[in-house]
Amino acid sequence: MDLELTEEQRMIRDMAREFARREIEPIAARYDETGEFPAETVKKMGELGLMGLEVSPEYGGAGADTISYVLAVEEIAKVDASHAVIMSVNNSLVCYGLEKFGTEEQKRKFLTPLASGQALGAYALTEPHAGSDASNLKTMARREGDEYVINGTKSWITSGSVADYIILFANTDPSKGHHGITAFIVDTRLPGFSVGKVEPKLGIRASHTAEIHFDNYRIPVSHRLGEEGQGFKIALSILDAGRIGIAAQALGIAEAAYAASARYAMQREAFGKPIIQHQAVMFTLADMATRIEASRLLIYKAALAKMAGKKRFSKEASMAKVFASETAMWVTTKAIQIHGGMGYSKELPIERYFRDAKVTEIYEGTSEIQRIVIGRAIMKEVEAGLL
Repeated sequence: MDLELTEEQRMIRDMAREFARREIEPIAARYDETGEFPAETVKKMGELGLMGLEVSPEYGGAGADTISYVLAVEEIAKVDASHAVIMSVNNSLVCYGLEKFGTEEQKRKFLTPLASGQALGAYALTEPHAGSDASNLKTMARREGDEYVINGTKSWITSGSVADYIILFANTDPSKGHHGITAFIVDTRLPGFSVGKVEPKLGIRASHTAEIHFDNYRIPVSHRLGEEGQGFKIALSILDAGRIGIAAQALGIAEAAYAASARYAMQREAFGKPIIQHQAVMFTLADMATRIEASRLLIYKAALAKMAGKKRFSKEASMAKVFASETAMWVTTKAIQIHGGMGYSKELPIERYFRDAKVTEIYEGTSEIQRIVIGRAIMKEVEAGLL
């Protein structure tokens, strides 16, 4: 396997890196402190093509490959994880879902503004009592002629308070279990939609995570994504792509913490020499570098599986996500330790990296869910005689 990046991939990586350092880095700490949504820089990301990187140019996207996408997310996340998750959700949960499952009319109407940065998207699966158990949805969609009437509440929705369009999953036939779930494209300007609480979070504070409500929200049948009863299958397929994006976000966080730690360890002296020369610190940095590179290779493998057109790349995506997210948490914890008291201070971004890393082990499927996905894939491989 050739691990050399193409010229186009390097160009997209470098463009994202330059933008992150020039536009996002100077404001990241302030937005983390205030919790304000960074609308201006998100709009600029859209103008650069970062909000629809893999979408066909026919629908307003950049037409890039998945490796280019994860490189761009990684570079944004090195500077600010909040911007990275806003970008990841719009790209891999919303645009990917619309391009894969949408009709031509839906792509023209919804995908084009989302991919070109003229609109912002969200993905609404989680409910107050349905997180990891995503099949246990209480939000109901009842068909009345050429419309569906939707009632219910979704929670922990990234960009939910600021999104123009939302891919929503609701129950159309509770008697059928997960086969009764259907996907819809919600226009948040229509009556019956409202935003509830915006969550006060530990990390990724500039990314708004909100509760959203549907009160007799009427949606035309033409806004249904796929057929009735296909929603759960669509949700899981989209999450495969989303998990690659979150893995790239986790990688970027880990890299930022590692680089800061290596520089600090070269400068900080204890007992007459730089602390990097003390074995305890040197070995920690070596383990950081090794776990980061392992994460990168797992992410690339998942991205290549997606690019190869595999119908499902669940195992590869889950492996990348669980390993990269747990690496981010481990690396940022060690980074604070290497920095000592300064790592605990808000004068440096180390504590922000630590706070931002934690959620990568939780959203778009917890680490436990990833291990279930991987474990089930192993069982199938055994049954098929592949192991």
